[in-house]
Amino acid sequence: MTSPAGFDDRYDDPDQLRDQVRLLLRYRATIALGVVLGLLAGLTLTLLTAGSYTSTSEVLVRSRTDPFSTFGVAADNQVSMGTELQIALSATVAARAATALRQPARADALLTDLRVTNPRDTQVLRFEYTGGTPTRAARVANAFAQAYLDDRQDRSRAMVTRMTTGLEEQITALTKRVIAMKSGGSSAGTAGMQQQIGILQKRVSDIRTYDTSGGDVVRRAEPPTRPSGPAPAWLLAFGLIGGLLLGVVLAWLRSALEPRARSVGEVQGALHAPVLGILPAPDTDGDLLEVGRSAGSRAEAYRALAFRLRGGDDRTPVGRLMVVAPKRERGAETVAVNLAAALAESGDDVLLVDATARVPGLPTRLPLTAADAEVPQGEVVVDAGTAGRFTLRPDSRGVTGDDRPTLFLTPALLEHADGLALARRVDGVLVVGGLGDVRRDDLKRVRELISCSGGHIVGVALHHVTRPGLLRRVVDSDWMRRATGRTPSTITSGPADDVVAQPTAPVQDDTLSVSR
Repeated sequence: MTSPAGFDDRYDDPDQLRDQVRLLLRYRATIALGVVLGLLAGLTLTLLTAGSYTSTSEVLVRSRTDPFSTFGVAADNQVSMGTELQIALSATVAARAATALRQPARADALLTDLRVTNPRDTQVLRFEYTGGTPTRAARVANAFAQAYLDDRQDRSRAMVTRMTTGLEEQITALTKRVIAMKSGGSSAGTAGMQQQIGILQKRVSDIRTYDTSGGDVVRRAEPPTRPSGPAPAWLLAFGLIGGLLLGVVLAWLRSALEPRARSVGEVQGALHAPVLGILPAPDTDGDLLEVGRSAGSRAEAYRALAFRLRGGDDRTPVGRLMVVAPKRERGAETVAVNLAAALAESGDDVLLVDATARVPGLPTRLPLTAADAEVPQGEVVVDAGTAGRFTLRPDSRGVTGDDRPTLFLTPALLEHADGLALARRVDGVLVVGGLGDVRRDDLKRVRELISCSGGHIVGVALHHVTRPGLLRRVVDSDWMRRATGRTPSTITSGPADDVVAQPTAPVQDDTLSVSR
């Protein structure tokens, strides 16, 4: 609720961080949606990893050379861990492991859940397998480790066989030559050949003594005692935090893309005019006139607005004032009627001109008194209770200039351009809109139209808007009414404030003929 001084303190807080938090908290449903999505994601990960177990087996890859040799390791005998890593993930090793597990048809499927890594600066291969049960994870990891070692041993033995076969063929050829030379009675050169045969036989013996095993299992896989991955509590906590961050980001995006003016600063920036008051939402079920006929904070808010218009806070005093809304809404009528009563309460002879040409007009919805003989023809007197009386004229034809405060209630400026003819003939324009409902683009258009017509905006009167829930908006949407065959009610209560949907008569050019 507003007060005569400092009505918008909560909107003018210099702490920008606090303003940003307030802006984001307007989208509490969006933040809650992000939290729910995060929790659902955490719960999904918990369910997916609840039955997953990872077991690890490690193998030390041995170099293909004699470890007791006094010679250095040849360059071609060094172990290429990158090559061994690719071999460990090959289809041949997978087929060996699948055969050992008695699942020869699932070789490719086993590779899907296998991960083989090589720790930095080591000759160790680490086999990690993730399975549905602890026992299966350990069995498959050990099977792959052993399959790799068997495959490497077979390749080493095949290399030894190839090398010894070639050497033995050379030995056989030299032996035949020595025998042939001795049978021919010539022994010259046989000593050198026999020495060469001895060297080749020594090489064959050395090659056969090589260790052809692929390596050693330095760590056998054991059935894990708990599922792999973070604990369910951690996943839910991460989901909660991630969902909160997601909700904040979505809320920030909504606030950045929101076309409606959600704060006093945005309204003032769009109109380049001060906000004179934040009023309660129009009461759709109650009477238009509240000042002087009912007590409470609502009437006090209109009195505070009248005080500011009369010259409080060094603002423009009331002379000829046009009250207009960007688009048709009941808020403009409520402000004009109660503002007239509040000015009359201070002793002014107030004239309220209803230039909206709406049927039925204001006289049918306000308490009237018997007209005095001094009241001009076409005007009626409204009984404002303890606030006194003010004069109401259903249209602006014949209104001449005088010194009494005059309020002109005009049609919505963005729907009827007739109000522009009056804007340049009055002392000021009071714009009425719903905080959090009126669009910034509409306010900018109103400012441009009034400025181009030669008028002056003295201020803005905002009122709170209670937006319906999501379910209500869906039920009242156009496509739902078309689907159900319903027609819109004569009085609608929606996001654009409470609008009295009555037929509007066309406004003639002479309706707003006002002379100073």
